[in-house]
Amino acid sequence: MQFGIFTVSDITQDPTTGRTPTEAERIQATITIAKHAEAVGLDVFALGEHHNPPFWSSSPTTTLAYIAGQTSTLRLSTATTLITTNDPVKIAEDYAMLQHVSGGRIDLMLGRGNTGPVYPWFGKDIRQGLPLTLENYELLRRLWREDVVDWEGRFRTPLQGFTSTPRPLDGVPPFVWHGSIRSPEIAEQAASHGDGFFANHIFWPASHTQRMIALYRQRYEHHGHGRADQAIVGLGGQVFMRKNSQDAVRDFRPYFDNAPVYGHGPSLEEFTSQTPLTVGSPQEVIDKTLGFRDYVGDYQRQLFLMDHAGLPLKTVLEQLDLLGEEVVPVLRREFAKNRPADVPDAPTHESLVAAAYGDAAPRQATPNPNRGDNLTVGSPYQDTPVEAPTSSGSAFGPAATRSTATRSTSIR
Repeated sequence: MQFGIFTVSDITQDPTTGRTPTEAERIQATITIAKHAEAVGLDVFALGEHHNPPFWSSSPTTTLAYIAGQTSTLRLSTATTLITTNDPVKIAEDYAMLQHVSGGRIDLMLGRGNTGPVYPWFGKDIRQGLPLTLENYELLRRLWREDVVDWEGRFRTPLQGFTSTPRPLDGVPPFVWHGSIRSPEIAEQAASHGDGFFANHIFWPASHTQRMIALYRQRYEHHGHGRADQAIVGLGGQVFMRKNSQDAVRDFRPYFDNAPVYGHGPSLEEFTSQTPLTVGSPQEVIDKTLGFRDYVGDYQRQLFLMDHAGLPLKTVLEQLDLLGEEVVPVLRREFAKNRPADVPDAPTHESLVAAAYGDAAPRQATPNPNRGDNLTVGSPYQDTPVEAPTSSGSAFGPAATRSTATRSTSIR
């Protein structure tokens, strides 16, 4: 089972000091947090994607690539990658590249996003969020699994003879988790492809998460990927710890009360009793987290949110020390007890390569023989005769541009 942390990249005022970190400070702090997560023995660091204040992480692949270069064992993921407002071609290329630079230490979580104004910023309509999700993911899967793609859909310019580059590392795409809080259609999408399903699990009662996971497991088995208890499940959670629970409640209360998401609503006590939020001693975190298995079954990945609501870097690093030294070792041991041997671990690049090829060498890509001159249907240069540049023409002028953009797409 994998344990790690995720961040939503919020820039929030510290209510105990009145100070708000700068973007630069918050970005550097997040890198420090990720490196410390590896140092204390965690498995996964996941970074969200947002395009609106007060969040800074608009380009998670850039940040994760840098973190990959600063770490050696930490698995990197997203929380989430927006499948609706990102072009699936760019997702295919960016995460395949991240596979290569990280040595396969990458997977991603796809989500729709729930911030209405972001959609039109990228030319999309939030009312089409679900159809966009379904169509864009179908294209993304093909771009990773087929070396040459012809495609046409509702929301994007068609593709003809297109090869996404680079090809996935070892011919195996990154593993995909589908993240959702409330959409059964996303649970169905994850189940139909045999992908992972990640329940945010932070702001909702256990009964809601239980129903979503049960639906995903049922449909996973229906689609023939294995038994329901073999489906790949991840959960979020949020914790704040001190050596004793009284100090934890005292220290976290001002952050909870002023948090941009759950502040100024139910009390801290009400929230911790009704949701997975755990504020207390390491033992209380252990006990509550182990209880998740009672209503979702054996699962593969547990991520904790630890840097939300304006907590200063020093405090977050202290939390990670407690998590890595006192909590996760016990969770690993206890979750392993009575776990059926045929319930799989969380997929990794190595396990996916082994499942795909066994002892054989990974397949080599067969890219489009047009030597990379991928064309989009409807290009103004398509089927235009190639013109040699005149002696007076610039090497970068229209003739030269046209001559490199009009290779035939009939060769397959």
